Amino acid sequence: MQNEKDKFKKDFIQRLIRFSLRTIDFCQTLKNERKYWVIIDQLIRAATSIGANVVEAKSSSSRRDYIKFFEIALKSANETKYWLILVKELVSDKGKAQVLLQEADEISKVIGSSVLTLKGKK
Repeated sequence: MQNEKDKFKKDFIQRLIRFSLRTIDFCQTLKNERKYWVIIDQLIRAATSIGANVVEAKSSSSRRDYIKFFEIALKSANETKYWLILVKELVSDKGKAQVLLQEADEISKVIGSSVLTLKGKK
């Protein structure tokens, strides 16, 4: 059982890393116009923050602290979805933004479920 849990955690962190890199790559394909600058900056910050907080949770000093990092990761995932929705409205090729938006939604559901489990509400 513990081995499966450890494998899931390791795989999930790899998934978050891939998501961050795919988001950065996607942002590089957007036009270099002023109207995109703030959105791109915020999108990259939010998307990379998800994985950073999940990884940082491993070195937390208490269970409460551990949960807090996951709550921050969840907030970052939800923020990422917002920025992706904005980008999707601005670009003509909505496919790549939609794929990232779906992945962000799945990631937020996994983290949200983890937060509920950690809090004993699931």
